[in-house]
Amino acid sequence: MSSQPTKQALLGEVPQEFDTDTLRFDGLRGTRAAHLSAEALESRLAALAPAPKDEGTLDLLVARTPDFGRVLHERVTLTIAGGMPGDRFALQTKYGPEAQLATMQADHARVIANGQPLELHGDNLFLSLDLSAENLPVGSRLRLGEALLEVTPKAHNGCKKWAQRFGLAPMRLNMASHFRSRRLRGLYLRVIEDGECALGDRVVVVSRPRSAAPHTGTTRP
Repeated sequence: MSSQPTKQALLGEVPQEFDTDTLRFDGLRGTRAAHLSAEALESRLAALAPAPKDEGTLDLLVARTPDFGRVLHERVTLTIAGGMPGDRFALQTKYGPEAQLATMQADHARVIANGQPLELHGDNLFLSLDLSAENLPVGSRLRLGEALLEVTPKAHNGCKKWAQRFGLAPMRLNMASHFRSRRLRGLYLRVIEDGECALGDRVVVVSRPRSAAPHTGTTRP
């Protein structure tokens, strides 16, 4: 069995045309025909309307099951103790509270998916809200339905699963110096106050810190 490229290699050492279907892992797989080139990805992202900065909406709620599947919810209660009910990250304590709720900006997720299901990304929350570091520095707090959430310092950088599903271009653009602060891959939130949320609920930025802490670490979706 041939060796697998490291994450660092996927970020720059392997050629752009590398066959991501050779990447091995448990879980859902993407369609290579849907992968966007770096040029097409940047062009489509540039064409997006500016995302709301202070108040947006919840577009999708997803739990990642222990068998690497997905459950789409219409309504859930998010808790400090367990994050999203039934989510694999909540059931496996090794991930820790800083990776409690994986979150993506919905318009970014749609562009990258290019027709594939959004839940393939492996995130819990998809928000119509500007998730950039400038708009939501670490420690920012959001009210989602009845729940209060906080941006954690855990970096959300993608992994080989994301590369197989959507190609190398999104993973590399997410880490590019001119794009990194936009958080193309998203961010992590933790629950500060338990509460119910439902599809279509408002998400409101209730506070931002004066200064941001640096992102540290990474996890697998």
